[in-house]
Amino acid sequence: MKNPLHLFRRVINQIIDFTYPPFKKIIPLETFRYAVTGGANMAFDIVLYIIFYRFILEKQIVDLGFIAISPHIAAFIFVFPITFTSGFLLAKYITFTSSLIIGRIQLFRYGITVVGAIILNYLLLKLFVENLGLYATFSKILTTIIVVTYSYFVQRLYSFKTGMINFNNKSQT
Repeated sequence: MKNPLHLFRRVINQIIDFTYPPFKKIIPLETFRYAVTGGANMAFDIVLYIIFYRFILEKQIVDLGFIAISPHIAAFIFVFPITFTSGFLLAKYITFTSSLIIGRIQLFRYGITVVGAIILNYLLLKLFVENLGLYATFSKILTTIIVVTYSYFVQRLYSFKTGMINFNNKSQT
């Protein structure tokens, strides 16, 4: 019997590839796959956040005895490892499949890019809202566009980089 993960990967690729033809002339397949999987992971993140915030935490402060965590931050803390993992797996097995870098190095690099994205989100929102006086919603949209662009290129050129192969069958870093 075939590995269920291979079947799952094949089904996801078939769905994405089926919807790709109208975009073929304006966007490469890898970028389209990144947009679809990234968008799906972002939607998954939002749904999980709502579930944790409203239904599991019931909008209540999480008191650990030595620290109290606001419900919106606690929901983020609980959801982050889940969507970090799903985002990495989608990037590795659906989007950036031609990378020859070994998995643990990809995971480490992916983690660095995610930390960079979190910091960039924070700094851009502070800049746009507090320093430039832009509306928060417009600032969030602008920030998201910049961070998604940053994430795509950093993941493509660093986390899941393709490159020369050395004699040990690993990519050179």
